[in-house]
Amino acid sequence: MSGFPISEEQHMLVDTVRSFIENELYPHEDLVEEIDDVPADLAAEIQKKSIELGLYAANMPEQYGGGGLDNLSLTLLERELGRASYGLQMCIARPSNILQGCKGDQIERYLIPVVKGTRHDCLAMTEPGAGSDVRSMKTKAEKKGDTYVINGSKHFISHADKSDFVILMAATGVEETSKGKKAKISAFLVDMGTPGFTMRRGPHCVSHKGYHQCELFFDDCVVHESQLLGEEHKGFDLMGEWLGATRLTVAATSVGRSRRVLESALDWASQRKQFGEVIGKFQGVSFQLADMLTEIEASDLLTLAAADKLDKGTATDTDFAMAKLFASETLARVTDKAIQIYGGMGLMSSLKIERWWRDARVERIWDGTSEIQRHIISRAMLRPRGA
Repeated sequence: MSGFPISEEQHMLVDTVRSFIENELYPHEDLVEEIDDVPADLAAEIQKKSIELGLYAANMPEQYGGGGLDNLSLTLLERELGRASYGLQMCIARPSNILQGCKGDQIERYLIPVVKGTRHDCLAMTEPGAGSDVRSMKTKAEKKGDTYVINGSKHFISHADKSDFVILMAATGVEETSKGKKAKISAFLVDMGTPGFTMRRGPHCVSHKGYHQCELFFDDCVVHESQLLGEEHKGFDLMGEWLGATRLTVAATSVGRSRRVLESALDWASQRKQFGEVIGKFQGVSFQLADMLTEIEASDLLTLAAADKLDKGTATDTDFAMAKLFASETLARVTDKAIQIYGGMGLMSSLKIERWWRDARVERIWDGTSEIQRHIISRAMLRPRGA
C-alpha cells in the first residue's frame, strides 16, 4: 500500500478484492493459460460471486444498480484486479463508461442489462488503418431515412467474442481541419447477430490468454436511428471522456501486476542460493529489488493522484497520460528485472513469471501507445508557450 491517504472503507475494499482474486481467480489461472479461454460455467460462477459481493459493475451509477464507486475507490479496485489473469478478472465486469450516455429505451435495453450482468458490451473503435489516429477511420454509417447503413471493419476489439452488443464508432461525415479532412465520428449500439454484422476471432496473441481480440465486419448493416448513442457527430467527444478513464485503468492494473511480480521475485531471491548465500544478499540482485519497489511506489502515487483529481474535477488528459505511461513502462521494467533475477528458470513455462512478462508487453500499446502518451504530455507543456 502506498502512502497516499486511503480511508478505512477503501482499505476494506482493497482487502475484499485481494481476498476474492486470491481465492476465486488465482486457482484457475493455469487452466486459462492452457486452453486460452475462460469456460462459460467458470465465467458465470465468478460473475455470480462478484455480484453477491458487490464488486460487479462497480464503476456504474447506483441508480442503475451499479456500485457507484468514486474514482479513487474504483482505481484501488482495478489495481487489485490487475494482479489476476485478465481473462478471469474481466468476468467481474466494469461496463464501458460511455454507456452512461444512453437515453430513453437505450437505458432498459443496454445500460441496465450490462449492470445486472445479463448482457455484455465491448467497444469497437480501432481499424487496420486507424489505430491512434482515430479520426482517420474508414468505417462509415450513412443516414437513410430513420436508419443508418454501416460498412467497414474493425480489429483488435477486445472481448467481442464474449459480448452481446458492440459500442461502434463510425464516420458519419467529414469536416475540414487544419490537418486536412477528418471524419466526424458517431457512436452506435449494434447487437450481435444483426444482419450484415459478423465477428471472428483475430490472430493468436501471446499476451493475456483467455482475453481475446476480435475482428468485426459490417456489410450494409442496417441499424435504426434509435441505436445512435449520444448525438450524431459527437462520438469523438464521448471517446475522449472514455479514453481518459481507461488509461487510468491501465495504469492501475499495471501497478497491481507489478506488485505481484515483485512479490514473486522477492520470494525467489530470498530462497534461491548460490555460493552458499541466498541471491537476495548479492548487491546485483538487491539493488534491482530496490529499484523495482521504488518505481512501483512512484507509479502507484501517480495513479492514485490522478484518480483523486478526477474525483475533484481537476484531472486533465496529461494526468491520465503520465499515470498510464509511467505505470505501464514500470511494469515492463519490473517484469524484465524479475526474469533476470530468476535467471533461466524465469523463461520456463512451468513458472508464472514468463507469462507476466508476455502479458506486460501489450500495456505500452493498447489504450494509447507510450508515444501517444508522451505526445499528450509534451503538447500540454509546450502549448502555453505558443509552441
